[in-house]
Amino acid sequence: MSEKLTSPLPPLPPVGKWLPAVALAWLVPGGGHFLLKRHYRGAILCGCTVILFLLGTSMRGYLFQPMTGDLLTTIIYVGGYLADMANGVLYLLAKMLGYEAPDIAGHTVDYGTKLIVIAGLFNLLAIVDAFEIATGRKD
Repeated sequence: MSEKLTSPLPPLPPVGKWLPAVALAWLVPGGGHFLLKRHYRGAILCGCTVILFLLGTSMRGYLFQPMTGDLLTTIIYVGGYLADMANGVLYLLAKMLGYEAPDIAGHTVDYGTKLIVIAGLFNLLAIVDAFEIATGRKD
């Protein structure tokens, strides 16, 4: 009863084939799709990510910093930081230009923070999509 286990996914192509698209997709929202000649999809992904990020910063949303402490604090702050970093050049530019949200309470700031995190998570989905297209797992 020796059955061959077959993987439903083809093996990964060499790293040099998919890494540039993935790296560019992280750095510039939609950039991986532009590199892979998926211009419409790249434009939509770029536009949505930039709009979400700009709305979040215009609402003075907080950019997370990695902070540890109890388990819940670590999950929230490190997870938020990773999601913010997924915005790539948008996050880097905001930090370089000295963007800092005021330390005030309010629902507007909280919504802005969530929009910045959502922009990063949306770009993370775009990175995965660019990876799947570059490896031939998706058309």
